[in-house]
Amino acid sequence: MKKFLQRHGDQILGVVSGLDRIRLRGALRLLQTAGGVASWLRQMGLPLESFLEVAESMTKRLCRRTEQLAEEADRKVIYLAEKTDKEDLVQTIRHEQGVAHNGLVAVLSAVEPVATYTQYRSQTTPFLRRGMRKCKHYYFYWQDGRFGLCHVRLATWFPFDCHVLLNGREWLAQQLDAEEIGYLRRDNCFIGMEDFARAQALADSQPRLPWPGQLHRLLRRAHPLHAEFFRGAGAIDYYWTSEQTEWATDVLFRDPKVLARLYPQLISHGLETFQSPDVLRFLGHKMPTHGGVNGHYQGAVMSDLKRREEGVRIKHRAGKNTVKMYNKQPTVLRVETTLNDERGLKAYRRKQGDPEGKPAWRKLRKSVADLPRRCKLSQAANDRYLEALATVPADAPLAEVTDPLCQSVVVGQRRYRGLRPFDPTDVRLLKAVSRGEFLITGCRNRDIRLALYGETPDRAETRRQASRVSRQFALLRAHGLLKKSRTRTATCLRKPVSSRLRPSSPHATPSSTQSPPKTSAKKHQTNQQQCTRYGVRSVGKVPSAVLPRTWLGRARSEMKMKTGRNRCGRQHGAARHRWDAAIICVPAERTGRIEGGGRVRKKSWLALHIVFLRTFSAHP
Repeated sequence: MKKFLQRHGDQILGVVSGLDRIRLRGALRLLQTAGGVASWLRQMGLPLESFLEVAESMTKRLCRRTEQLAEEADRKVIYLAEKTDKEDLVQTIRHEQGVAHNGLVAVLSAVEPVATYTQYRSQTTPFLRRGMRKCKHYYFYWQDGRFGLCHVRLATWFPFDCHVLLNGREWLAQQLDAEEIGYLRRDNCFIGMEDFARAQALADSQPRLPWPGQLHRLLRRAHPLHAEFFRGAGAIDYYWTSEQTEWATDVLFRDPKVLARLYPQLISHGLETFQSPDVLRFLGHKMPTHGGVNGHYQGAVMSDLKRREEGVRIKHRAGKNTVKMYNKQPTVLRVETTLNDERGLKAYRRKQGDPEGKPAWRKLRKSVADLPRRCKLSQAANDRYLEALATVPADAPLAEVTDPLCQSVVVGQRRYRGLRPFDPTDVRLLKAVSRGEFLITGCRNRDIRLALYGETPDRAETRRQASRVSRQFALLRAHGLLKKSRTRTATCLRKPVSSRLRPSSPHATPSSTQSPPKTSAKKHQTNQQQCTRYGVRSVGKVPSAVLPRTWLGRARSEMKMKTGRNRCGRQHGAARHRWDAAIICVPAERTGRIEGGGRVRKKSWLALHIVFLRTFSAHP
């Protein structure tokens, strides 16, 4: 599971693993065989011929006691003559009538199959034969202080087998309430959690519960006559086994759109990629070194897909055990392992009946004593399944990315066409603006023009190419692929001023790749004096974003009036021999130390001759 979480870590809110639904069976072990029943009758001092009379008497007493229990809680025993969703019915009763003072919510009854005994008589002696018959069953739904809403299913015929069904998520909600940990719950899963680490610690503690004591407590509430039926020499306690356990791992995503895009790929990968050896490996079966199926395995392995109201479910079966995946909620991906058959699974334990013996790897038992091991094996199956799904690419499909770009957009009063990702012209443009050298400093019209068309000696053709690139920039900005930077810089020069200024500090170092221009000694002395007077120290580049707009406007005016340069920075007229860069004018009262190079032309407005000015720091 670690690889899956690492691959989608930025999209995942948290993970919760724990028991989902668990069905526990209680049985009187001595009475599971005909010989055991005969032995119990002898211990009670009853002949075998009286079995039918004794069993019928117990059944009648049990039915009367159940009716009395429901009446005390102001409830009626509801008989279900046909197949009914018991959970929905109980929720309706709970909403309408609430919970009784003793925690009872509802009592339902239905006729269902059960393993019981029938008395026969041979020519000489009577005997018992075990078989499946139908009898009345009671369903007691309780709002328990520890487990939350749970129910006990009790057969009314001898030997009174019972089942206890618990909801692990309901149980976890009770624990979170006790610890005052906030959560959001919808249906049978959590869609938000205040503290995932503490919630997971509580879920991990559930399998280690002292199960026999807690299950006997629930049974005594529904079947208080057990102590009267089996007392004295015939006293027997229920033996509890794990008939079915579901261990679920919920991966909570931050955005439902991410899971909606990813889930079809996971389903497709599970159906097309996972084979029989993979399913057996997920469920913990021993695999040979050649990677195929173990020759001793005799069960069936299959995968199926089912669409339900909640979503799409994929299930992999190996015998009676399954591992399945489904989108429980729009933001919850659930992987769940269900164990019905423990054969083929191992537990490191001591031999039963020998508490001082040496532990060894032995067969996993159905007993609740091995329930922690069952949960550990189920978690390992979920981990292996999610680990196998980590190879599924999480990138968005090409159609999803390109569809919005292929649609025309309207910005202001102008309509822009959609992009054509497979058109050679648009492909060249997208490749040009995506070049690595433009990631930090951005790109200019001239950069893209050179990348698309190269150097062109014809000036008219150059202007046409520049106009075409401008229109392409507007198209990309309209689709949100480019953003116009607010940071403007002074026009770069062919001959930087740094080559004509002698640095007055270690910060100013002339470029070694360019030779200094031929300048008269008098002019060089004048430049040096002005730089020393006004604190000009080094050469760099000035971002116009640090200057107010009024200063930039004055700079453009000075550039035209003083230097003979137009807005494109081109030299013309007699000023060509004097100026090499744009003029940026700054009020003298706001000017401090400027780390750059240049010349001063005014006192009221400091006209700085700037080229490649890297930093601007004003000290009032």
